[in-house]
Amino acid sequence: MAITVQRWSGREVRALREAKRMSIREFAGHLGVSERMISKWEAGGEGIIPRPVNQQALDTSLAASSVDVHARFAESLGVTSAAISALGTAVAVQRVPEAPDDDSIPVGDENHIRHPTDGKLMTLVDSGVYFSGADNQPVYLPAFYIDVYPTTNADYARFVTATDAPPPQHWENGKPPEALLDHPVVFVTWHDADGYAQWAGKSLPASQQWEKAARGNRGDIYPWGSQRTPAKCNCRENNIHGTTPVDRYASGASPYGVYDLCGNTWEWCSTESTPGRHELKGSAFTSPFLRCAPSLFNDASAEMLDDDTSFRCVAPAQAVRKPSGSPPSAASRLQEHDRTG
Repeated sequence: MAITVQRWSGREVRALREAKRMSIREFAGHLGVSERMISKWEAGGEGIIPRPVNQQALDTSLAASSVDVHARFAESLGVTSAAISALGTAVAVQRVPEAPDDDSIPVGDENHIRHPTDGKLMTLVDSGVYFSGADNQPVYLPAFYIDVYPTTNADYARFVTATDAPPPQHWENGKPPEALLDHPVVFVTWHDADGYAQWAGKSLPASQQWEKAARGNRGDIYPWGSQRTPAKCNCRENNIHGTTPVDRYASGASPYGVYDLCGNTWEWCSTESTPGRHELKGSAFTSPFLRCAPSLFNDASAEMLDDDTSFRCVAPAQAVRKPSGSPPSAASRLQEHDRTG
């Protein structure tokens, strides 16, 4: 079994040290950093991200470790040896996008937030393993928040007003049609979607983040389970021939309560498939139901724009202040001192 980490946090640092059965002093000497640095990383957990030079040292340490160390490391992150044995595959610990410089987000309850920039409702996708792709490979992802609904025309209009970004080509006089305010914005390139995400202080989801938000951690084929049910999404078989309001298909929501992860519109991801091309997830009203499974691959040129392509955003969980007692107000801000090491 081999395991790789795309982005280390304090949680993975502790897991590797314990898997190697080293003391803090021994591990610090092994990596060439101070004992205080190791203690700081581990105390910060998922909320602290070592600097790139230290990420490289951690990569080297893990790569040179024995099979037994890899096995202990995987199990400490929630990847059970039984799951690995059953699937006979390597495990990847996937990168989540870097937190924005001002990544303070007000919290409404433990699992939901209202983002302070674009006002969109986001839900927590907890850390842990999910089963990825057509082969159901176990992949560990740190926790993150994802928009409950795709970016709507009304959402995108606020971005256009704030930044003077060009409006989508189907808008009239620079404004979205009233009847489509709660429909996903379309005719947006990957660059347009990424521009919105940067303005909002968020990011486009990695393809594996998007897939976990859609499938949950049980390996279901669709957001609602594994039953073939075209009526639960806006796909070609339903003959709607256009987008629908983002909250219409409640019965098709994912285990995390995320809507429109099958049908309505394809959604841009941050994952680059080849230079200049990015992955798309979810299918659209133009797609047959057989294209709806979130595990399936699709991509397009970053310059592509069409009437069936939209996006949603994610934010790192460590950017969110955990609630204690009564929820903080919308003016509350996360103070991140010594966040990176």
